[in-house]
Amino acid sequence: MDASEPEDRFFVYLVTNRPRGVFYVGITSDLVKRVWQHRTHQLKRSFTDRYNLERLVWVEQYRDVNVAIQREKLIKRWRREWKIQLVEKSNPEWRDLWEEISF
Repeated sequence: MDASEPEDRFFVYLVTNRPRGVFYVGITSDLVKRVWQHRTHQLKRSFTDRYNLERLVWVEQYRDVNVAIQREKLIKRWRREWKIQLVEKSNPEWRDLWEEISF
């Protein structure tokens, strides 16, 4: 995945504080900028700031913003165990994907 190309695309992503920790599901058109905001706590008093959610562990890319919004809303309603399974399917080590998207 190359998050640096400027074409229209949207990302649904999950950040956490540790493996199987607290989750935040978000959507953005600028994944690098948004994850950087989480990592540097630029969003003061936000849910991600309060729970120290800095580790990007899962991401999906979409061309259609409406499809991305639907996917984000769907995942937000999922049970916790389903979110864990989603991450572990593509990232069983719970690696921080920051370096993959930022370089």
